[in-house]
Amino acid sequence: MTGLGSLVRLALRRDRLLLAAWVIGLVGITLSTASTLEELYGSVESRRQLGATAGGNPAFLAMLGPLHDPSTIGGVLAWRWGVFGSLLVGLMCLFLVTRHTRAEEETGRLELIGSGVVARHAPLGAAVLVALLASTLIGLLVALGLLGVGQSPAGSFAFGAAFASAGWVFTGVGAVSAQLSEGARTANSIAGGVLGVAYLLRAVGDAAGDQGPTWLTWLSPLGWVEQIRPFAGDRYWVLLLPLLSLAGLLAVAATLVTRRDLGGGLLPTRLGPARAPRSLRGAFGLAWRLQRGMLLGWTLSLFVLGAVYGSVARGVEQMLEANPALEKIIAQMGGSGAIVDVYLASIVGIIALFSAIYVVQATLRLRTEESEARAEPVLATPVSRYAWVAGHLAFATVGTAVVLAAAGVGAGLVHGARVGDVGGQVVRLVGAALTHVPAVWVVAGLALALFALVPKLASLSWAVIVVFLVLGQLGPLLQFDQWAMDLSPFTHIPKVPGADVTAGPLVWLTAIAVVLVGVGLAGFRRRDIG
Repeated sequence: MTGLGSLVRLALRRDRLLLAAWVIGLVGITLSTASTLEELYGSVESRRQLGATAGGNPAFLAMLGPLHDPSTIGGVLAWRWGVFGSLLVGLMCLFLVTRHTRAEEETGRLELIGSGVVARHAPLGAAVLVALLASTLIGLLVALGLLGVGQSPAGSFAFGAAFASAGWVFTGVGAVSAQLSEGARTANSIAGGVLGVAYLLRAVGDAAGDQGPTWLTWLSPLGWVEQIRPFAGDRYWVLLLPLLSLAGLLAVAATLVTRRDLGGGLLPTRLGPARAPRSLRGAFGLAWRLQRGMLLGWTLSLFVLGAVYGSVARGVEQMLEANPALEKIIAQMGGSGAIVDVYLASIVGIIALFSAIYVVQATLRLRTEESEARAEPVLATPVSRYAWVAGHLAFATVGTAVVLAAAGVGAGLVHGARVGDVGGQVVRLVGAALTHVPAVWVVAGLALALFALVPKLASLSWAVIVVFLVLGQLGPLLQFDQWAMDLSPFTHIPKVPGADVTAGPLVWLTAIAVVLVGVGLAGFRRRDIG
């Protein structure tokens, strides 16, 4: 581990602003959510009613997990924010590890560093240590903050440890994925795929209830976060699972890093044919060749996610049977079917946010090609800059519609089969999913504008998604001002199915996306490559 200390200081110096944003943002959101829940559910009776209404319902179980103990604000906080917060901590850690390992190799900087007095394992060790420190610091600050607002010490530290444990596991996942591929983008995709599978396993296991495969929850690191049960038993022994997983994953990563060449990946790079096919004669054909695998993977993933969420939509109606008072309120709002539409609209909104991750990946492929010096040889041919950008942008725009439609088909098929109306539900839910396309296009436009105008800050596109996630999922709960929530394009999308669709917001969002794309094209046309 020679050179470990210097590399840790270098990573902290480079990421000081990024890490500060992650730590302050996640801790601040957690404490703000706790404060807001105290205002909304200040009495034990109101919290118990919440638990009876939503805590055991399959739909809410799939989205948020079980509400183990509604008697305390901490228990409600662990239910409302535990899964999503842990997912964000996991994303932070896997991105950090990839950034300081595989991305450094890809750019050639790690080879220069390695030519000095630096051990082979030191770069990996430094990246892992920074990610572990960041996630543990978030967990500690969350625990101290909850103590400061009057929550129990045992529950507060259990909740903080649960937050940190997701980061520990996905630090190990990121360390292993960084050894598998030659590209940072592929390494992030592999680790992100593992995170997605963990979320699906947790959702299926939680929604199954006592009669289904609840053991699936125990296969997911996000499920372990729930099983720690902060403020509802505080099962610290569950922390052994993420700790053992971290140790095993780091052992694998440490072994793999010595069994591959610097700059190479464990998975061999497939050689291409001697002669290129006719489809690669144009910019669009090249973009198709580079983007098709990711588009297929996201299409299948969102189809499965839609099917999982659609499978529990029927269970929302159980809330009406268990709570007559709620049934009366829903009837006044629009009939017994309205609550199902509210649920479907909410899960379509969540899926649309996931599709924004795809659109940023597809758009930032431009930055990857440029930083790896593959764009310049292409642009040295008769291919114009506009054509090169447009080829990749087509997959960020048309691809958005494809992945969202796949999610709508998955949800419509499963939910339609349960209610006896497959065709009708597929049409409704595909339409509801496609309604979010203009909002996702705005994200694509922002990513393109950042790439074109300030390419070194193109990665801020990921922060934009996190901001929109917080505004959409927690904005109403945190009682943000309406102008703040209006900063998210997803706020302006009609809550379909169930709400009337008006063309105005969709037209304006599309116009904003077009303007951002125009700014991006103009900016890229004027700046130097590289």
